[in-house]
Amino acid sequence: MSLIDLEIDHLRCVGHAELELHPGTNLIVGPNGSGKTSLLEAIYLLGRGRSFRTRHTERLIAHNAEQLLVLGRLQRTVHAVVGVSCNRLSGLEARIDRRAPRSLAELSEVLPVQVLDPGIHRLVEEGPLHRRRWLDWGVFHVEPQFVGQWTAYTRALRQRNAALKGAQDPSPWDRELAPLGEQLAEARGRVISTVEPLWRQTLQSLAGPADVTLNYQRGWSQEHSLQESLASHLARDRERGTTAFGAHRFDVVLKQGGRIARETLSRGQQKLVGAALALAMAKLVGQYAPRLPMLLLDDPAAELDEIHTAALVAEIRALKGQMVMTALVPAQTPFGMPDRAFHVEQGRVQQL
Repeated sequence: MSLIDLEIDHLRCVGHAELELHPGTNLIVGPNGSGKTSLLEAIYLLGRGRSFRTRHTERLIAHNAEQLLVLGRLQRTVHAVVGVSCNRLSGLEARIDRRAPRSLAELSEVLPVQVLDPGIHRLVEEGPLHRRRWLDWGVFHVEPQFVGQWTAYTRALRQRNAALKGAQDPSPWDRELAPLGEQLAEARGRVISTVEPLWRQTLQSLAGPADVTLNYQRGWSQEHSLQESLASHLARDRERGTTAFGAHRFDVVLKQGGRIARETLSRGQQKLVGAALALAMAKLVGQYAPRLPMLLLDDPAAELDEIHTAALVAEIRALKGQMVMTALVPAQTPFGMPDRAFHVEQGRVQQL
């Protein structure tokens, strides 16, 4: 399977574009600010229901439009058409073969997509948000019950927080929240244990720092059950009106020499660690999903020297999946001759 057709309306500077993609390597070239990254955002939106550049999807809508629309057709036994629209007033809406998905997570099942962009270092440098998304995207593909458990946990957490804010007894929700939280933590722990050796092997292939460790923190003390932690911190939760411990507070911890990695690694090293995380999870998901995740590469060699760029290119090529990458000019891509190329300027796209 691969994404074979892409249609975009009113996404950032792209008024309208239609691309017929190759199942191999696709290259998008054009000057800075021309709309190259916006095309990658459109594909990511189809596979994740959001952008990799902003949490506010409405910001993707062109300034002179009320709604954006992205349609994609996948090559499979039965062609699937995936569509995502975002209206300034009514918000986001998704369709898979004209039906509404059970949740946006279903988009990822139809079109698994992973991105490597100049901000990949944020997996190391910034707070837990990016690492949580990285892990949960993988858990969704590897653990079949995860989405249902996560949905039920989120609903129970919302009700418990409402009870805390309303000075009501939250304990009825604890009985639902605690076992679900334990199940989510166990699923995430299993995926971390599986992906960690893949990540270490990938990081070594990228000639990255050798003494970085990857660990999982489930969101509450290892010495207590979640039920016990909720009970022991009830007074604090009442005071703050929110649940301070639980599966929603998990993190993926990267350290070097016992110190938090963002304090010791250079920007280039952070990028290698982040790229290794993204590629390792893509490899793992490819073992469980019907197809390898589609890779979106936005200037992947930025801030890397020639040796590390060559290592990154070799690792990406070894995946042998569908890729869409950007460059200022064709000669600047380290991947050689693409299977198909497009030129974009001022939001207008033309196949070369």
